This record gives sequence, C-alpha cells and structure tokens, in this order.
Amino acid sequence: MQINCLIVDDEPEAQLVIQSYLDRLDGFTVLGSASNAVEAFQLLQENSVDLMFLDIKLPKINGIDFLRSLSSPPKVILTTAYREFALDGYELDVIDFLLKPISMERFLKSISKIYTINNLEQIELPREPTVHAERPFIYVKSERKMVKIFLDEISYIESIRDYVKIILSNKNIVSKQRISFLEKILPEKRFIRIHRSYIISLPKVEAFTPTTIEIDGNELPIGNHYKNSILKALKIQ
Repeated sequence: MQINCLIVDDEPEAQLVIQSYLDRLDGFTVLGSASNAVEAFQLLQENSVDLMFLDIKLPKINGIDFLRSLSSPPKVILTTAYREFALDGYELDVIDFLLKPISMERFLKSISKIYTINNLEQIELPREPTVHAERPFIYVKSERKMVKIFLDEISYIESIRDYVKIILSNKNIVSKQRISFLEKILPEKRFIRIHRSYIISLPKVEAFTPTTIEIDGNELPIGNHYKNSILKALKIQ
C-alpha cells in the first residue's frame, strides 16, 4: 500500500514532526508541505494526494474552511493545539483529530485507522438491499468484512458521529457509515427515521408516546422534526 501525503501547517517545527514520523513508516511518501491554504490547494491540483495532515489555525483561511471548500478532498487528519475545534472536524468526516504536541504513539493510532479504512475500501458496498425471495438483507462493512444483515432482525439503528450501530435481535454491528445513507436504502414501509440519531423498525415497536418510542426495552427519543410522520406511521400499523 502506497499513500501519498501532504502536510499543511504554518509552523515549520510542526511540519518537521509529522515528516519525521512518516519517514519511519513504510509505504508513506510526503509529496510536499504547505504553510497556508493557497499553497495547499495548488499542491492538491498538481499531485495525487491520498492523505492530508491539516492544521486548523492557518493564516487567512483556516483549515476547517479550507476543507469545506474542497469538492473532492483526500482523507484528512486534522492537527491543532486547540481541542475545541475537534467537533467541527468530525462533522467533516475526517479520519482523526491530533492534538499538539503530537506524540509518536498517538500518531500511530491515527495511521492504524488509515490501514483499516483502506482495507475496507477495497470492497465495494452494495448501494441497494439485496432482495431475497423470502428474507431481504443488506451487506455492511464491519471489522474488515462484509456482514450480511437480514432486515427482519434489525430493531433500530443508532448514529454515532460517522459510524452507525445496528441493533439486531441477538447482537450489535458497528459500521463506518452515515445514517442518512441507510435511511435511503432501507424500505420505507418497514423503517422510519425518528431522530437525527435513530432509525427504527416499525414492526419492532413495543410502545410509544408523543416523545419516545420503546424497542427491546429501550426508550428512544422522537425528534420534533420527525414527530408528525412517525405518529402517522405508528397509528397505521
């Protein structure tokens, strides 16, 4: 596996730290370094970059705004001395968030995520559920495998940042996936979004109130935005 890297940081010492860590690893090549967003943009246009180490506190255009401006960004690991920016980064689906000063141990944990993601991306995720004559199912990526999940075994789905936890009748499956993607591919007659963090299986509902739904003994919140459509769907069942 060959990964081409770009380091974007206005502090030369910070650039050297990341460069020195990458130099110790096989398969990682630093194509260049930039001290601001304009230089970084130019390097992205001229090179095929797989991974960008991006500082948040950059001159003129900060790293978050720069990342938002890119239509097809590479994988990104954010670096900063300011912990309060972490949430913004995760909302942009970055690989990791490294707080300065960056230790080699913490750096390697980020790199291990790159290996995991690259291994998973070698497998194409089916875009639609596979309809079996008797039991419809989908495949999701989990722990470097494609796992078959029968739709009638799903109780509900919970979003945790850029991951989802799929609650089944006998186990849970965690997958790096947006809940909005699953909302699009799951059958509308069986599944419904009740909150920005939850999708439920209508046949699994045990009880409900105007603000909560109970499934498998768990009370799940109903978001105000979804309330009318949910109550309508539940009363039809």
